[in-house]
Amino acid sequence: MELLILLCALPIFYFLLMIGKRVYARGDQECYILDYQCYKPTNDRMIDTEFCYEIIKRTKELGLPELKFLLQATVSSGIGEKTYAPKIVFEGREQNPTVLDGVFEMEEFFHDSVEKLLAKTGIRPSEIDVLLVNVSMLTTVPSLAARLINHYKMRDDIKVYNLTGMGCSASLISVDVVRNIFKSNKNLYALVVTTESMAPNWYAGTDRSMLLCNCLFRIGGCAILLTNKRALKHKAMLKLNCLLRTHHGSRDESYNCCIQKEDEQGRLGFHLGKNLPKVGTVALVDHLKEIAPKILPMSELLRFMVKFLVRKMSKTSSVAGGKTKPVINFKTGVDHFCLHAGGRAVIDGVKLSLGLSEYDIEPSRMTMHRFGNTSASSLWYVLGYMEAKKRLKKGDKVWMISLGAGFECNSGLWEVMRNLDLDDANAWKDCIEGYPPVTLVNPFMEKFGWINQEDPATFKRPD
Repeated sequence: MELLILLCALPIFYFLLMIGKRVYARGDQECYILDYQCYKPTNDRMIDTEFCYEIIKRTKELGLPELKFLLQATVSSGIGEKTYAPKIVFEGREQNPTVLDGVFEMEEFFHDSVEKLLAKTGIRPSEIDVLLVNVSMLTTVPSLAARLINHYKMRDDIKVYNLTGMGCSASLISVDVVRNIFKSNKNLYALVVTTESMAPNWYAGTDRSMLLCNCLFRIGGCAILLTNKRALKHKAMLKLNCLLRTHHGSRDESYNCCIQKEDEQGRLGFHLGKNLPKVGTVALVDHLKEIAPKILPMSELLRFMVKFLVRKMSKTSSVAGGKTKPVINFKTGVDHFCLHAGGRAVIDGVKLSLGLSEYDIEPSRMTMHRFGNTSASSLWYVLGYMEAKKRLKKGDKVWMISLGAGFECNSGLWEVMRNLDLDDANAWKDCIEGYPPVTLVNPFMEKFGWINQEDPATFKRPD
């Protein structure tokens, strides 16, 4: 009898052992952020209203229609007067860049932010197991990742990835790559370096869809240190709970709305199509359909389902029946919304789609105003603003949402592991007391509004 009981118990013990083993192993597959460091260039790279006008004046190809367009685009972008431009612009060589200009821009960022991050965390370069660099519009040989390995003398067996062409959504793509590596390897440190190269990509032509980039994009970057070491869980800032990527590259309209190409005069630039808001909305809506069940509580999903079925069964439209369409309340599963600071139109579009308040999108608006669109790294400046404002408390959920060329919509839900406060290295430290400002209106229209009154027949370019 005892033998029979033992034989019956063995499968149960084995089953429980396998469950325990799987649960324990899952702890080594978590993805934690130990720290991150946003790049803040020196003040001599700051580009204000007057200097913007100097750049425009030396671009002789621009006529009155282009000047009016640039004025309107800059005023409506939400960008401020304290953003940063690459050194080549201050030297007046933006129309004739070299590869070395791009490399110099990257190395300035690398040597500043990566060194600060390693110093903050106490991690030696030789301890880094995975290095991932994403820069969309600059490709060098050896790769930019190889330059980092050479500079910091990293290990020979380091896993290296160098991503290009991923656009403004590249940060979360990089995190996704790291997350997948963590699933099959224990006790790793991963360094993600995300930025964009502006120096060789300043557009000097007259195509409005390409001139828009000059108004929106500025230099910036971020270095992020991640780990799956369970022993460091108590030191982590954030833990990744969920990450999803949506790619509409198979759709021609989506594929062509953000694309690097030459204009009719053969000048290389980055085209932003008029259909970008529409394409972005479609990608976001499709993305939300997939990620909502992963990040929202069951109670909210059931509430939405019941309201949707009731409305459908009543067979009355929102106009005829006087009823509004049921809307998902994403705030039931998310405490903070970390939105890509792609410009006022992008931020307003996401705000409308998600039903957010001005408080929710304040970090993104302020990031656009203070640093401009820094491409893939903008999410981390937004996160830095939340940290500087002491919004992030232990247990809070932070939803990062990025949109980028491809066309892609990627998002990740993070859990705050400890109360986060403003530290000395935060890029917002010296200016956070002034945000949000009384007004986000920049002085471009006040100083240069006279351009709109000019007659094309009598207009003369200012010297």
